[in-house]
Amino acid sequence: MIVKFKKLHEDAVLPSYANFGDAGADLVTVTDGQYARSVEGEDLWYYIEYKLGFAVEIPDFHVGLIFPRSSISKSSLSLANAIAVIDSSFRGEVSLRFKIDYGTVMDAYGLDLPPARYKKGDKIAQLIIVPIPAFCPIWSDELSVTARGTKGWGSSGT
Repeated sequence: MIVKFKKLHEDAVLPSYANFGDAGADLVTVTDGQYARSVEGEDLWYYIEYKLGFAVEIPDFHVGLIFPRSSISKSSLSLANAIAVIDSSFRGEVSLRFKIDYGTVMDAYGLDLPPARYKKGDKIAQLIIVPIPAFCPIWSDELSVTARGTKGWGSSGT
């Protein structure tokens, strides 16, 4: 499948696979990361935003999913929306926001913010493009019976 990318920044890097057969194509930041804070209700949280310097044309009936790299575990960061979703209709610049663990933040104005985990030119995430089947939701009075039934969290053991 051919996927078009539009370069929006001179240093943008076309996503690429590190190894044959890899699931995700590596994404490279064009910025060192910009600190910001967000106040939602009584919640105050800090994040670092990284721009990727491109827009992408995800094919119809597909979705682009962006996952953090495994190296994120070496930091206090986490992708703010866990898995970023790029819909096929989106044509804006792709960027990522990583939440900073509140325990590492001492002051809202940067007195003890941790150093940014990634620098310009670093691989920061992976893009996977998958097909999405269209479905038609309907209400039903009955669902089929399964062995699991309605058992939820922890139903398969510890």
